[in-house]
Amino acid sequence: MPMEYSSIHLNNLPDEILLIIFNKLNNAPLLYSLLGVNKRLNKILYDSIFTNHLSLLRRQSNHLIAFRSLSSHLIYPLVDQILDRFCTEILSEIHDKIEWLDLESSSMERILLATNYPHLSGLRLYNIQAEKAVHLFSGMKVSITSMISNR
Repeated sequence: MPMEYSSIHLNNLPDEILLIIFNKLNNAPLLYSLLGVNKRLNKILYDSIFTNHLSLLRRQSNHLIAFRSLSSHLIYPLVDQILDRFCTEILSEIHDKIEWLDLESSSMERILLATNYPHLSGLRLYNIQAEKAVHLFSGMKVSITSMISNR
């Protein structure tokens, strides 16, 4: 069979190759796209490599910003369809493995209320107004390591 007609299906690849491929991808789209496809992929995706740090936001390059001290990305919330699936299905399945969340302010409340996060030790918030942060976290014991991130 000529090479141009051969095909390899994702399910035919060994777990080790899938892990190498999956490690090169962003966790959130990976979980959204492949979680629930079959038991084998679920087992791989439930690994803490893919579930302990989630960035539930979209980054878009901003070519207009040229200063190194400013972020070269604009931050947006996930599209509603993806956010819905995370909040109704995915987060409740992996909640006990999540240690860190990167969230955009307009979707953070929905994500944080979707389930409990018993091992959450870090939270990075984007596009949040200082007044909203003070209101949300007043009365809580919060360690703030940096209010401004250069990421």
